[in-house]
Amino acid sequence: MAATRFAEAGVLRVAYEESGDPGGWPAVLLHGFPYDGRAYDAVAPVLAAEGARVIVPWLRGYGETRFLSPDTPRSGEQAALGRDLLHLLDALGIGRAVLVGYDWGGRAACIVSALWPERVAGLVSQNGYNIQDIARSGEPLPPEDELRLWYQYYFHSERGRAGLARDRRGLCRLLWRLWSPEWGFDEATFERTAASFDNPDFVEVVIHSYRHRFGLVPGAARYEDDERFLATLPAVEVPAIVLDPTEDPALRPRPRQEHARSFPRLVDHRRIASGHDQPFDAPAEVADAVRRLHAHLVERG
Repeated sequence: MAATRFAEAGVLRVAYEESGDPGGWPAVLLHGFPYDGRAYDAVAPVLAAEGARVIVPWLRGYGETRFLSPDTPRSGEQAALGRDLLHLLDALGIGRAVLVGYDWGGRAACIVSALWPERVAGLVSQNGYNIQDIARSGEPLPPEDELRLWYQYYFHSERGRAGLARDRRGLCRLLWRLWSPEWGFDEATFERTAASFDNPDFVEVVIHSYRHRFGLVPGAARYEDDERFLATLPAVEVPAIVLDPTEDPALRPRPRQEHARSFPRLVDHRRIASGHDQPFDAPAEVADAVRRLHAHLVERG
């Protein structure tokens, strides 16, 4: 496990771990909710051994990442995650990187790839295209899909905010069990990540995220231009590999042609036997996807 480092990036002091060759090809590995950078513990060493400069940051509201000012809105909106990632690349002096992410982290990676493609060598998206279509968020889904979103509707209420604040570990442990039914994680594994939920901004960032994506609360003024562009649901026009988890009750795998509409430069699409947190469930497959993408980029020059 690498030592924690810190970088002032935009409105944050970002906690991150770095491993591998400092002069190697940059790979930034991004976690989702309710997880943290520990998700990549079995992936980062493999990529470091392949010559990568591996960066694993903790997102806003997680672990030791902190806001620089008490006056900054604790926004969890998608544009904030994208800007955080862009600012981190700047702070670390990374011109172009391979981005790897799932859930919230995958969204940040898709957003940077769409808005600033010159900063992205390639993308491994572990949940496909997940830029939020906020304008259509009020349209009902089939009942089976609505059932998957119970926790989001819970967070829309003050009862849900209080429930998350009162028992962060209990709620997040439940989501781990529900979303990765075949992954028999132990309590020690959970606790290594659960410490990140003690971040003082965790509840506010999570609640804002799940309310903003449904248009229930406004976003922060600094991200308005980015959100307007994201509302057009831009294509992600960088070389990309998409991994679809087949054992994730929160998501349904989609056909390659559907992914190709959002990723015009789709290099590969594979379904893997994994739950929601793919780097925890299937680290070998995630690492292999990053290796294959890097090899593709090298081959194409």
